[in-house]
Amino acid sequence: MLPRMLARSMSTLSRVQSAKAPAAIGPYAQAIKVNGLVFTSGSLPVDPQSGDVVSGGIQSQTNQSLTNMAEVLKASGSSLKDVVKTTVFLQDMNEFAQMNEVYAKFFAEHQPARSCVQVARLPKDVAVEIECVAVTKN
Repeated sequence: MLPRMLARSMSTLSRVQSAKAPAAIGPYAQAIKVNGLVFTSGSLPVDPQSGDVVSGGIQSQTNQSLTNMAEVLKASGSSLKDVVKTTVFLQDMNEFAQMNEVYAKFFAEHQPARSCVQVARLPKDVAVEIECVAVTKN
């Protein structure tokens, strides 16, 4: 029964790609849509035009990560208002308050479930990476 269910789910997978967000830096998609949900990969604070990590510390990096994530969601037919769950990865938990200040601006009215963890290291040595699961309209 499980293999049949997996096969059915696999047939409905679709890759999401947005030119307004940084391209994947490995063998993965910016996001995957399946059965009315969209699962984003971790969004890094990278300027999509230059490919460079934004300067300015945790607040600038959080802003760019969430801006990039919003663009991927838009390309999937979703938005930040449709986010069910986020996971925030911080290089330094001492920067939680500064990250949270920016995060709250993006999720002022709609506040999805969230986990936040400190990690030893993130790609490109950034201070923050954010991923989410959202409901999609198409």
